[in-house]
Amino acid sequence: MTSSSIVLRSDGISMAFGEYKVLNDISLSFKSGEIVGILGPNGAGKTTYMNLLTGALRPTGGNVHLMEEDVTMQDTAERCHRGLGRTHQVPRPFLGMTVFENVLVAVNHGRSTPVDDPIGTAWQVLEETGLAGVANRRGETLGLLDRKRLELSRALATDPQVLLLDEIGGGLTDTEGDALVSLVLKIHARGVTIIWIEHIMRLLLKTCNRLVCMAGGEVLADGEPQAVISAPEVQIAYFGAAA
Repeated sequence: MTSSSIVLRSDGISMAFGEYKVLNDISLSFKSGEIVGILGPNGAGKTTYMNLLTGALRPTGGNVHLMEEDVTMQDTAERCHRGLGRTHQVPRPFLGMTVFENVLVAVNHGRSTPVDDPIGTAWQVLEETGLAGVANRRGETLGLLDRKRLELSRALATDPQVLLLDEIGGGLTDTEGDALVSLVLKIHARGVTIIWIEHIMRLLLKTCNRLVCMAGGEVLADGEPQAVISAPEVQIAYFGAAA
């Protein structure tokens, strides 16, 4: 893996809240065009790691590099303008705004440079994510799947080169989960690097070409998906017993 192909990396990231250490020396690199799944049991430190990558938190040790630039001290908005998008585990639409207005806000404020046709760009995003038919509905009226689609739409509207997904499969039926997988693969086909933190292993195995397993604030395994989930240490951490 050459340095020029790495779009996001953490170098020795650690995070502690007082005496409680959540992450311990996490060094991971993500290559352009990858779709990487990060899994692990509750309390593994996955969401904390995402918050450090996106700038919602600042580490107590280590650094984050985005497009070869040290962004450790940059906030979420600055990293977004540099091409790092994210969704949240609990969808956070502007409930009083329509679906279209939610996406338009992201187009106008999430990009590093203005677009010539923000309205057209917002419609294009909604068509891609399957929400054009509900564009005039208020965010508060959407069901769970459409709220998650709206989370993705708002992230896509910022034109990310790297997209971080935080457990967007949670609470969905199998059919809804499959629909979400199709959308994620469609986004990935555009050339967007995707890092997907998820509890539902089935969804990751349908999409990812690389898995990272975390437990206790450390990386247990990193590599080809089947090899990772078959590793004895992963079986113990994730399932509670060796295979």
